[in-house]
Amino acid sequence: MIPGMNKKLLEKAMKQLGMKQEEIDADEVIIKGKKTLVIKNPNVIKVDIAGQETFQITGEIGEALNEDDIKMVIEQTNCNREEAINALKENNYDLAQAILSLKNS
Repeated sequence: MIPGMNKKLLEKAMKQLGMKQEEIDADEVIIKGKKTLVIKNPNVIKVDIAGQETFQITGEIGEALNEDDIKMVIEQTNCNREEAINALKENNYDLAQAILSLKNS
């Protein structure tokens, strides 16, 4: 929502442009990729523009470690949990690089 703008006028303008907006109730949003992002207390808005759905997400963003990656680093390097977590963070959550960095140290 645009601050200071009349909500009804904005909704009318969006409708004329073929846009629909819907608030999604969510407690947490998780985005998985090379890094896993966890967004706590999110405000999620789904916008449909001519059949194309997009999402706007705001909230408290943090990174999460993949438990399987931690276990793999520990198994491959015989390090402790803290060392595995640090190696993953230092290597941008790249599993192979984290293992190599511990093996080469």
